[in-house]
Amino acid sequence: MKKLAMVLSTILLIAMLAACGNSGEKASSNGGGESASNGGESKVIKAGIGLNDQHPQYKGLLKFKEIVEEKTDGAITVETYHSGQLGDDRSMTEALQLGTQEVTVPSTAPLANFVPEFSVFDIPFLFPNEEVADTVLDGEVGQELLQKLESQNLVGLSYWENGFRDLTNSKRAVATMKDFDGLKIRTMENDLHLDAFKALGANPTPMAFTELFTALQQGTVDGQENPYATIYLQKFYEVQNHVSNTHHIYSPFVFLMSKSFYDGLTEDQQKIMKEAAVEAGKYERKLNREANDKYLQSLQDEGMEYTEITPEAREEMVKAVAPVIDEYKGQIGEETVDKVYKAIEEAQK
Repeated sequence: MKKLAMVLSTILLIAMLAACGNSGEKASSNGGGESASNGGESKVIKAGIGLNDQHPQYKGLLKFKEIVEEKTDGAITVETYHSGQLGDDRSMTEALQLGTQEVTVPSTAPLANFVPEFSVFDIPFLFPNEEVADTVLDGEVGQELLQKLESQNLVGLSYWENGFRDLTNSKRAVATMKDFDGLKIRTMENDLHLDAFKALGANPTPMAFTELFTALQQGTVDGQENPYATIYLQKFYEVQNHVSNTHHIYSPFVFLMSKSFYDGLTEDQQKIMKEAAVEAGKYERKLNREANDKYLQSLQDEGMEYTEITPEAREEMVKAVAPVIDEYKGQIGEETVDKVYKAIEEAQK
């Protein structure tokens, strides 16, 4: 009986020690379990982008992280991933819908697969300059478009900047419409982009961004179109000879958050997310514009030939794509297109 009592006592002691140990492990895995600011469990945001860690977009993501972690007193931490580590724009956006990722910042072109009205920003030669783009995007019509994302289990918190897209190729200088003739140009998987380049006389080829450098290197395509910062940081100058300031499309980024994650935040935390996305977006826009000015010169220093598009040549291109715009107005939504054009007109007054 004494031996039995000793055995039972030993088992009870081991069970108590194990319970204490498990409690300690749980607190540790939650980063301490309790946050200093709201008394609840800490939250982690996985934020991923497709571009590399030298691009202004990633530096904007680091600014978002800094603001959020400071304003929440560490209750919310942000893990940042670049270079498509979590997937491409579309797959990361789908991960937000599923709630397996919290933040991504895609261009509007792939986002149009989820909300067709975002195709309005794929209209060629839509914005005359960055300042007008800022006014329209941050104004009423831009915010209305962000609200449409909620139906897709996404929350659009602000617009960042990819920038004006310009043409590079390995064949010849492009100064006029006739220079587009037959050029194999990689575009995003977007029908409006494809049809616009066909109207210009090119042979557009949709392709994932991650495949682009190899395709240029192997001659699968002759050229591509992206902002100067992307062209330089992706080292396309190693496989391209010519760059032209076509400025054919102004491409915004949209700062997205998973709606299921956002809805689980307190009202104060939601306000912090919005403010951080807007503030980091202004920072990213500034860096991007400075970078584009610098990287155009850097591309020339690397040996690329730069061609300036004259106003007359640009006007010819605008006329060539006008029928394409008319064709797509119905698909985008005539009301949305008209609102954007009206907002642009107002912004230029």
